[in-house]
Amino acid sequence: MLFLSHRFFIKDNCDELRLHAHKYDFDICFFHELSDFVAAVERDAGDSLYLIDLDALYNMQSDMLAARKTLLLGELLQRLPGDRRYVYLQSERQGGRFALQQRLVDSNCLAYAEKPIANDVLVDKLFNLFVQQKRVDVVRVTLLGAPPGWDEAALRAQRLDVVCHADPQTLHLRVKDLRPDIVLITDVEYERTEAVVRVLKRNIEADPVREITLLQRRADPVQARRALDSGFDALLAMDDPDLLARQLLNRADKIRISRDLIGKDRATGLLNKIGLQQKTQSLICRALLEGKPLCLGVIDIDKFKTINDTWGHYFGDIVIKRLSLTLAARMDEADLLSRFGGEEFVVVFWDCTLEQGWRRLDAMRQAFGAAAFEVKPGDVRHFSFSGGLAAFPAHRSENELFLRADAMLYEAKEGGRNQIRPVPRPVAQTG
Repeated sequence: MLFLSHRFFIKDNCDELRLHAHKYDFDICFFHELSDFVAAVERDAGDSLYLIDLDALYNMQSDMLAARKTLLLGELLQRLPGDRRYVYLQSERQGGRFALQQRLVDSNCLAYAEKPIANDVLVDKLFNLFVQQKRVDVVRVTLLGAPPGWDEAALRAQRLDVVCHADPQTLHLRVKDLRPDIVLITDVEYERTEAVVRVLKRNIEADPVREITLLQRRADPVQARRALDSGFDALLAMDDPDLLARQLLNRADKIRISRDLIGKDRATGLLNKIGLQQKTQSLICRALLEGKPLCLGVIDIDKFKTINDTWGHYFGDIVIKRLSLTLAARMDEADLLSRFGGEEFVVVFWDCTLEQGWRRLDAMRQAFGAAAFEVKPGDVRHFSFSGGLAAFPAHRSENELFLRADAMLYEAKEGGRNQIRPVPRPVAQTG
């Protein structure tokens, strides 16, 4: 984290803030001159968070004229690199000025917060922002009918995946396989087969939050009423492809927010049990279609109750969040990562055999074991986790995979902890 700050909160407590950040494996670089901060942001690869305390406006900027050392907000915003987004800290007085809030959010603002705010609370909020930036879910769309001429590459760049389908009588099978978040049906295809939306809706396994939208070439109130009565959730005009694409992207953002509320763990930003089950089922369907292997791992922090009892639940939460960062940094884009509950995590590796999964999960175990936790000044401890693995297609369903991996986790615990089971058999040497 790169932090431009003159006076931090009520007193200058950089050391305390840095101590809290280190517990989450963050580092903070403090800057008291805007020119130094801008240079550091420009050099950064874009993986950091950039914080600005607006009290820095009243700092003595060494590169300004002696006649005026106070920096105006407009001057600050103009000098910040425009390809980054910033977190702003402001006083209660500044927070009461709507015009200032408007100026900030219109100028590459990732988030803002009011001071005073406790160091541990600030770091926790920054952790959540960091996780949200790193994991942007793909939103999947199935389109029945001819594409409207939008820029498909631009949609993919915004993590919107559109799959076209031509036959209304097999659309329900395609939706079952792909499990899209949105189904778009053109008015031409709807008129050809009016029952298509009812077939999608009445399936007992249908996702109740999946949106089915009618695309109309021109406004037709009679058709619109009929479509809504038959089960469509919304209607969109398709005469302007660019406008339609923008509407879909906005809808995709709201779907991601809804997913986060329902399917993600609030403390770590990872999938929770509900989110994992839904995504694992979809991944198994995809693996079956493409003939790919999967490897599911169940992870449990060793002696976690002792950690909580010895250093408190607050410190236990830090251990959980540090583990989530360790795991997330080593996941591929198509993989799944979940905080399944308490100190238990689940990983699903895409296109991965049992042997490959063991090597990946064991590397994660070693990385977490190397992480240093300062439980009190001068007292550094290291912790471990145990893991169990199961493979698809040897185990066909999400439930079978989990039960097998959980049984292997039990073996790892009984075998002395800090290990992954089953251990791959050594490859026989020939010649």
